[in-house]
Amino acid sequence: MNADVIVVGAGLAGLVATHELVKAGRRVLVIDQENRNNLGGQAFWSLGGLFFVDSPEQRRLGIKDSHELALADWMGSAGFDREREDHWPRQWARAYVDFAATEKREYLRELGLKVVPTVGWAERGGGSASGHGNSVPRFHLTWGTGPEVVRIFAEPVLEGEKRGMVTFEFRHQVDDLIVEDGAVVGVRGTVLEPTDLERGKASSRTAVGEFEFRAKAVIVTSGGIGGNHDLVRKNWPTERVGPAPETMISGVPAHVDGRMLAITENAGGNIVNRDRMWHYTEGIINWDPIWPNHAIRIIPGPSSLWLDATGRRLPAPNFPGFDTNQTMKAILATGHDYSWYILTQSIIEKEFALSGSEQNPDVTGKDIKLLLRSRLAKGAPGPVEAFKQHGVDFVVADNLRELVDGMNKIARGPQLEFDQVEGEVLARDRQFDNKFGKDLQRMAITNARQYRSDKLTRVAKPHRLLDPEHGPLIAVRLNILTRKTLGGLETNLDSQVIRADGEAFDGLYAAGEVAGFGGGGVHGYNALEGTFLGGCIFSGRAAGRALARELA
Repeated sequence: MNADVIVVGAGLAGLVATHELVKAGRRVLVIDQENRNNLGGQAFWSLGGLFFVDSPEQRRLGIKDSHELALADWMGSAGFDREREDHWPRQWARAYVDFAATEKREYLRELGLKVVPTVGWAERGGGSASGHGNSVPRFHLTWGTGPEVVRIFAEPVLEGEKRGMVTFEFRHQVDDLIVEDGAVVGVRGTVLEPTDLERGKASSRTAVGEFEFRAKAVIVTSGGIGGNHDLVRKNWPTERVGPAPETMISGVPAHVDGRMLAITENAGGNIVNRDRMWHYTEGIINWDPIWPNHAIRIIPGPSSLWLDATGRRLPAPNFPGFDTNQTMKAILATGHDYSWYILTQSIIEKEFALSGSEQNPDVTGKDIKLLLRSRLAKGAPGPVEAFKQHGVDFVVADNLRELVDGMNKIARGPQLEFDQVEGEVLARDRQFDNKFGKDLQRMAITNARQYRSDKLTRVAKPHRLLDPEHGPLIAVRLNILTRKTLGGLETNLDSQVIRADGEAFDGLYAAGEVAGFGGGGVHGYNALEGTFLGGCIFSGRAAGRALARELA
C-alpha cells in the first residue's frame, strides 16, 4: 500500500496523529483490531474532561490560576523520583502544562470544540500545598463529552479517507513490528473475521488471514492495559498501595488489552514505569452493561461518609474526590477490596455524577433543555436515579438499621456491626450543628461551597445524614475499577520511541496511553484529571507533526 506512515490504533491519539499528517499532505494507513464502529476507541466513552490553565471559563468564575501554580501542582502530584525512567516524563510534564496554559484551548476551538461554562474541581489532593492535587478547579467538561472530542478529529480524517489520503484496515491485529537495519519499516499480523458488532462489544479473535504492510514509519497508538486484568495484576504496585484486589471491574472495553506494549518491547522499544497506573475506588457495576464486567465510576462531591469494608471511617484526608491513590491504599490496607459510601437523597441529587458519555445524555447530546431539567430540577439526574433503582451496589432505606441490614446482604467480606456504623454516622453528624468544626471533611465541604460553581451545582447544603428531611438514606458498595495506564513506551518530545540504550528508535513513534500519555509516564504517580484526553491529543499531535517534518 502506498502509505507514508502506518498508525496502529484508531483511538483518539491515532486520529490526532493522522489528522496532523493529512494536513501536511502525507498518506496514512490506519490499522485497528476492532471494526469501524469503534473509531475513536476508549475516548468515545469518556466524560470529555479537559485540563486548561487560566482559561476564560476559570476567570469568569473568579478562579485565579496560572502556569506557575499548575506546574507546581503537576510536579507535586507526579512525584518524579526515577533518574532514568523519569527523564522524558519530566520534560513532557513541563511541555504539557505549557500547552494547557497556552495554545491547547484555541487549537481545539478551531476544530469546533466547546466546553460548558462551569469548571469542575477534580482530584483535590491530600491536603498539602506542595503535594498532590489541583489547587483550583481545572476540569473543563466538553459540550458533547467524549464523542465530541472524537468527532473534531474523526471528521477531517474521514474527509482524508474520501480524498485517498487515509486508508483504514479494520479487524487487522498487529502481531509484529518489522525491523530492518535498526529501523521499523512496517507491521505484520492477523486478519480477524469480520463483525458488525456495536461499539464497545467484545469481539471475536478468530483468524481468517494474515497481512504485512510497509511504510516509512509506524506510530503505535494502541491504548493501555485496563481491560486486561491479568496484566494489571502483574504490574500492580503492591509495595506502594497494597495487594492487587481480588475483585476488579472494568472501566474500559475488552479491546484495551495492552498487546502492543509487549510487541513493541520485543522489537526493541523501551517500557518505563510499568507499575504506575490509575484505577478508581468508586466503581459500580453497570446494570445495563456494554462490555464484559462493565463498570461506571461515581464522580463524587465531598459530602458522603466513606467507610471501609469493616464499617470504619477512612482516615482523613481520604474524602470523596480528593486523593485517588491514597484512598486506594487505605482501602486495601483493610484486607478487603471494596468500601462503602453512606449518603442521603439530598447528596445523591446534587453530588453524584457518573463517568461515561452514555451516562450523561444531556451534555453528550448537547441538549440544553434536558441539561436544565436533569441538573437543576428536583431529583437525581435520570442515569443516577436508574443506578439507585437497578444497580446491585445500591441500598436504599428509611432508617440506619435497615440500611446496615441491606449493606450486609451485598457485602463481599465481613458483616457490618450496626453499633460501629451508627457510631461513625453520629460522630460525623455532630459536626454539622455549626457552620464550622474540627472535622476535616466538614471543613472541606465548607471550603468547596466557597467556590460558586460547586455551591450551585455540585455540593449539597451541609446537613446531618440522619435528618429525615434529607432522606432516604443510601449506601453504595464501591469496587475497584480499572482504567488508566500511567507508564508505557518511553518517548522523546517528538513522540519517537526510545530504545533500551537511550537512543531514538528510527521509524517508530508512540502516542497516547501506550506511551503513558507522553514520555512513558507524563503523570508520574498521580493524575490531576482532565489530563488523559489532553495527553492523547498532545502526544498524537507531536507524533504527527514530527513525521510531517521528517518526511517532507
